[in-house]
Amino acid sequence: MEEKLLTKLFEIKDSFTIDVYLKHDGYKAVEKAFQEMNPESILAEVKNANLRGRGGAGFPAGVKWGFVPKGVDKPKYLCVNADEGEPGTIKDRYIMTHNPHLLLEGILIASYCVGINTAYIYIRGEYENVALGLEKAIAEANAKGYLGKNILNSGFDCQIYVHRGAGAYICGEETALLESLEGKRGNPRLKPPFPALVGLFQSPTVINNIETLSNVPKIILNGAETFVQTGLPKDGGTRIFGVSGMVKKPGIYEMPVGTNLKEIIFELAGGMKDGKTLKAVIPGGMSAPILTADEIDINMDFDSLAEAKSMLGSAAIIVIDEDTSILDVLKIVTKFYSHESCGQCTPCRIGTKWINKTVQRIADGQGKIEDIDNIKRLAKNILGKTLCPLGDAAALPILSIVNKFRQEIESYIGN
Repeated sequence: MEEKLLTKLFEIKDSFTIDVYLKHDGYKAVEKAFQEMNPESILAEVKNANLRGRGGAGFPAGVKWGFVPKGVDKPKYLCVNADEGEPGTIKDRYIMTHNPHLLLEGILIASYCVGINTAYIYIRGEYENVALGLEKAIAEANAKGYLGKNILNSGFDCQIYVHRGAGAYICGEETALLESLEGKRGNPRLKPPFPALVGLFQSPTVINNIETLSNVPKIILNGAETFVQTGLPKDGGTRIFGVSGMVKKPGIYEMPVGTNLKEIIFELAGGMKDGKTLKAVIPGGMSAPILTADEIDINMDFDSLAEAKSMLGSAAIIVIDEDTSILDVLKIVTKFYSHESCGQCTPCRIGTKWINKTVQRIADGQGKIEDIDNIKRLAKNILGKTLCPLGDAAALPILSIVNKFRQEIESYIGN
C-alpha cells in the first residue's frame, strides 16, 4: 500500500493550480513557519526529521542549510537542482508537473530559514513544458502574496526564477550547475571551497533537489517526529520510486524509506512483463551498481544498499529481464558516460571513451578475452580520480556489470 505524501494530489483534477493546492492545506506550512516559528526552530525541525537529500548523495538537508554562514555582507542564494538527467529518473518531473506549489512552498520555507531572498530552479532544457508550468505556478504564488515583497506581512522578501539548462548531464553536479547558471560552460569546480561558503556568484549558496525541498512543508506542518516515523530513524519520510524496464506496471510509487525492493517490483509494479524471469536490477539510476536477481531482497535505503555495494541514488529502479543482453546494457552505460563526460579530468575523458570503444568492439564481434580485464583496469583508473562524482558514476556500474556478468560477456567473444 502506497504512503502518499508528496504524490497525494497527483490524481486530482487541476492539481497544479494554486486554487486546488490551497484547498488541500496548501501554504499552511509557510503560514506556520512565518507566524509560529523562526529560522532557528525551522532548522532544528528539519534536522530532527533526518531528511536526507533525494538527489542521489543523501546528505542531510538540515545539516547543509546549517553550513551557510550568518551575518555575511554578500547575498545568499538557493539553487534548486531540477536537472533530472540520470537515466531512469523521472520522479522530479512528476512533482513539478502535478504539484509545483508544494515545491515552491518548500523553497520558500528553506529560503526563510537560511535568509535567502533569491532562488533559482535550474531545470533541464528538455523539460520545456514543465518549465512553463513552473513559471505559471510562480506567477500564481506572486499574485496571492506568497512570493515577492513582504510575504504574509512578515517583512521577508523572496523571489523564485526558472533557469533552463542546455542539455548536459554534468550540470546535475552541483558546482557544474552553478557554473552553468552563471552563464559559463558547465564544468565542475574544485572543492573546497564548498557552495555553502562560495557558491553562486561567489556567494553562500544552498543547493537542494526537487524531491528534497518538496518534503519540507510536510515536516513543518506535521512535525519532525511524524516524518521520522514514516521512514527510518536515520532517514525519515517516503521516497518516490521510479520503476521502469520489464515490469507490468512501470511508473512512480511513493513508499516509506526502507521499503523492500522485491516488494516494489513484484507487488507494486505487478511483477515481470510477459512472465519473463528477472535477470538484474539497477536500483538507483544508471550510476548505481547493478544487482543480480538473487540480491533484490533488500531494503531501499542508503545504508542497506551501501552494504550491498550499490546505492539508492535517485531511487530509479531499472528492471532487466532474462531476454535482455547484458552486453546491450553495458553498451548503453558506456556510451552514455563517454558522451556526457565534460572532458575536464583526463581519467574520465580518456577512460570513458576507451571503455566505450572496447565494449563496442566486443558487440561488433571483434572482441578479445583480454578486453574484459582492460575495461576493468580503465574503470578502476577513473574511480576516485576525478573532480566530480561523474567519474565514479561511470566506473561503478561498469565494474559491477563486468564482475557479476563476466561469463555472459565472454560468450560474445569468439575463440
